[in-house]
Amino acid sequence: MSGMDETGLALMDGPTVTGMGGFVFPTRMVVIRLADGHLWVWSPIALTETVKREIDALGLVSDIIAPNSLHDLALSDWHAAWPAARLHAAPGLAEKRPDLEFATTLTDTPDPAWAGEIDQVVVSGNAITTEVVFFHRASGTVVFTDLLQHFRPDWFTGWRRWVARMDGMTRNTLSVPNKFRLAFTDKPAARPAIARIRDWPCQQLVVAHGPIVRENAQAVMDGAFAWLG
Repeated sequence: MSGMDETGLALMDGPTVTGMGGFVFPTRMVVIRLADGHLWVWSPIALTETVKREIDALGLVSDIIAPNSLHDLALSDWHAAWPAARLHAAPGLAEKRPDLEFATTLTDTPDPAWAGEIDQVVVSGNAITTEVVFFHRASGTVVFTDLLQHFRPDWFTGWRRWVARMDGMTRNTLSVPNKFRLAFTDKPAARPAIARIRDWPCQQLVVAHGPIVRENAQAVMDGAFAWLG
């Protein structure tokens, strides 16, 4: 874990996971200590004894966030470890995971537990997944899941390296992969959401699959969505 900073934000990288087609992805989660001392956990990574000890040292987990329908692998383990914590699902995930009892489906309105501390926007109109993007006010951090990605050119091997290059996953900065661009079949629905996100005073950009951007984060985010119009 990066260590929780003075704003109550901590980042933790987890093990790689293998997705469709054998593509291997890094994992990252965000932990935020809310004003009441409870922990808000975004996109939980694989739960190990070490991870649990580090989380317990920070506080009590109250809210576990699944920010899109693709980031659900560790939810069962986390909910078993902290049964009193509420699970929050991005639109579409509850239907995919009927085995889990979600407390809420995320909307554009923050839950009262974190309202005023963490803002959120649902980015709809994408055929692959509906993603909820968050903004931690105290640190100026915008948190994306899969809509923004960046991999080193040598991250993938063999034919997957070629596919990743064609998909724009290995551009020289964070960007929206081509498959997600094409999946925005309803761009008019997405534009207002992205406009709201770009209005946030972004000081730091955190994504699940890519480097953390601490310099010129607003410009990087604006450039990544310039194609959307």
